[in-house]
Amino acid sequence: MELASATQSEIRLTIEVAFQLANALADGAPDVRRTLDDAGFSRAADASAASIYRMITRLNDLTPLLVELHRLETTAASKRINEQLTELPIAPSISEHDGLPAHIHWTPTTATFDDQVISDIVMALAQEVCERGTARFGQCDASGCDWLFYDTTRNRSRRFCSDPRCASRTHTADHRARRRANAR
Repeated sequence: MELASATQSEIRLTIEVAFQLANALADGAPDVRRTLDDAGFSRAADASAASIYRMITRLNDLTPLLVELHRLETTAASKRINEQLTELPIAPSISEHDGLPAHIHWTPTTATFDDQVISDIVMALAQEVCERGTARFGQCDASGCDWLFYDTTRNRSRRFCSDPRCASRTHTADHRARRRANAR
């Protein structure tokens, strides 16, 4: 997947992949190649081991921004994303390949796989912040969980990561606390 002039669903998918990878890095078990291949990044299956290693290193460098996004106002988030953008080899071009209609690639054809992916992620973050601010970025409310998420609910009401145990554990604890309070 190359991202530019992207649809909201492409932006959403790219951000969700970024958060999924950041969460996997926090747990120490990212399967970068598979995650990106499953998400449609066309070069993932053939990316070299060195490129995957660089991808992990660069994701580690990007993770502090991902962690902070939900706490930042749009202006501060824009500044942090702009700092990332200055480090990227972005050279937009129109491309047609693999039966796809004309679309924009952010990186030149000579870009390394990790440059392409990081550029797609940072550009998706930039487009999201420009269009919707930071309200859809979140961190799990469950005690003991720091996983990140991108809230795709209509009313921005998501509170928990994708692990169903987090919501269940929190709701059960809240229910038990209410029962104890009512029993007094």
